[in-house]
Amino acid sequence: MTSPTPHPQAQALLRRSNALGADPRNTNYAGGNTSAKGTDTDPVTGEPVELMWVKGSGGDLGTLTEDGLAVLRLDRLRALAGVYPGVEREDEMVAAFDYCGHGKGGAAPSIDTAMHGLVEAPHVDHLHPDSGIALACAADGEKLTAECFGDRVAWVPWRRPGFQLGLDIAAIKAATPTAIGVILGGHGITAWGDTSEQCEANSLEIIRTAEAFIEARTTDEHAFGPVLEGRAALPEDQRRARAAALFPVLRGLASTDRPQIGHYSDSAAVLDFLSRAEHPRLAALGTSCPDHFLRTKVRPLVLDLPADAPLADAVTRLKELHAAYREEYRGYYERHADADSPAMRGADPAIVLVPGVGMFSFGTDAQTARVAGEFYVNAVNVMRGAETVSAYAPIEEAEKFRIEYWALEEAKLQRMAAPKPLATRVAFVTGGGSGIGRAIALRLAAEGACVVVADRDADTAAKVAAEIGTADRAVAVTADVTDESEVAAALAAAALAFGGVDLVVNNAGLSISKPLLETTAADWDIQHGVMARGSFLVAREAARIMAAQEMGGDIVYISSKNGVFAGPDNIAYGAAKADQAHQVRLLAAELGAHGIRVNGVNPDGVVRGSGIFAGGWGAERAAVYGVSEDKLGEFYAQRTLLKREVLPENVAAAVFALTGGDLSHTTGLHVPVDAGVAAAFLR
Repeated sequence: MTSPTPHPQAQALLRRSNALGADPRNTNYAGGNTSAKGTDTDPVTGEPVELMWVKGSGGDLGTLTEDGLAVLRLDRLRALAGVYPGVEREDEMVAAFDYCGHGKGGAAPSIDTAMHGLVEAPHVDHLHPDSGIALACAADGEKLTAECFGDRVAWVPWRRPGFQLGLDIAAIKAATPTAIGVILGGHGITAWGDTSEQCEANSLEIIRTAEAFIEARTTDEHAFGPVLEGRAALPEDQRRARAAALFPVLRGLASTDRPQIGHYSDSAAVLDFLSRAEHPRLAALGTSCPDHFLRTKVRPLVLDLPADAPLADAVTRLKELHAAYREEYRGYYERHADADSPAMRGADPAIVLVPGVGMFSFGTDAQTARVAGEFYVNAVNVMRGAETVSAYAPIEEAEKFRIEYWALEEAKLQRMAAPKPLATRVAFVTGGGSGIGRAIALRLAAEGACVVVADRDADTAAKVAAEIGTADRAVAVTADVTDESEVAAALAAAALAFGGVDLVVNNAGLSISKPLLETTAADWDIQHGVMARGSFLVAREAARIMAAQEMGGDIVYISSKNGVFAGPDNIAYGAAKADQAHQVRLLAAELGAHGIRVNGVNPDGVVRGSGIFAGGWGAERAAVYGVSEDKLGEFYAQRTLLKREVLPENVAAAVFALTGGDLSHTTGLHVPVDAGVAAAFLR
């Protein structure tokens, strides 16, 4: 059964929204909203009814679909003006929007719904372009708006989004028949039109005219001042190495109140801003547009040391600045909170700026962290534009608090789905490109973790990462775990991707089945190199990151029942697995002081989907037991107490059981996943 075709006005609205949202010059991710009005048939009365389709709360214009639209009866929406209780109680009007809905389903109406419904125009756009916000946040924005646009665009003084702002814009449109839109002080732009095409053209005219106005006033004297000594960008290799070293420390600090995922950016815009003399002053003023500071907090934390300061000095200073930031944020909250304010949500920064290195942004997941950084780049662009034509003058701190701790924002946060068990955790899985490693990577991702898929084979690692999803959910790294430098580089890449690492799975392995007298030193060395040495190297580098984060962590070894079971013709493999098994005990004892738990999983032979078995080990073990290779899984199953074959997914389930939260007080444990091999019972 196919879905009904959207109303022509809704179709036009979606096309316009997607076109506007596809260009970041027009609006930021998930920012702004658009609407269209039209007539449809009331399914109850059969009579014509005026409707409005408007982008609902949340979502993104660039990817907006019909499901993201709220559909409201225009007569009921406009009738709300007659019962409006005044600006002091305007938040009550949001609940009233629910009584204006038409049909079933649809997105929840946003706070900006009144703006669209009350403005007498068939099509309305509300956007957050950097150029428009630059004028909106300039010290003399009203004068500049008139100078830039003449009577084509009017000025609306700052007012918090809501019903009264909708009334204000409607009144200005009615009083200014030449206007195609308005600049909203401290906020963004709104445009309108008789057709969808005209509305889009008017939005673009405002945006491009503002861009040209700013560009015409740009001079050789940089808006952010001259380059400061010691703040210029470090060379890329040094910059990335410094970022990888600092990021786990910063992530730990930013996670003081609740765990966070990080995102790193060394874009040219960020590095240039941080190199300039005015960046401390401007950063301290904070962002202005509500869409910006809701994600970036009112201001960032800025390191005040030269780019090449000793790393230890930078870490010490960042810890001092973080303590001061928390104290200042608490003061900000206490200055403005009243008895009805939501509880303080956390005093840690969402944005940390390190001159010469870049920007570190944080959020409850990788996308949120990345978007927070993107919004701060928008804020930098706004500051540059405002400083070019005038002076940057964001809205007052008290108004920022009213937005950040708005009851409606709190309600939106409360409606969010509960996080998955491994949300905010970064997992690093070796041998993640196939077999058990692939199953573990997929399971950890399904439970909410960001996953770094590490494998010697770059193609298989990339395929598994792509299978998981976008770079916000998984990245692939290439590493031979026997190579010390490659292991260090792979974990540094994990730190750069997500801010650090919390959950490491030592899974990389291989097997060569030979009796003692046929086992060569090379056979011994390669197996101990991958499983004993490789696990040690990965655990050591991961522990360094975890200790720097001060957030605890998990290290899981995929050992084997062969670590305790004396199977035939298996000296090198069994001894390497026994080495791994004892590493679990040794590291559990040593790393417990850092809150790092170390456990192991002991599978029986995992035949299906296993790269090890497909690479020759299966044929060798089948020959040892005198069965055909295609019957090896059945053979293993029949020798167990449960008569079941062990699959990669069973091993992955054990890893999740150890790391998902229910076994928070367990360390030094080996979990058998062998369907019951009595000879491998732990004693």
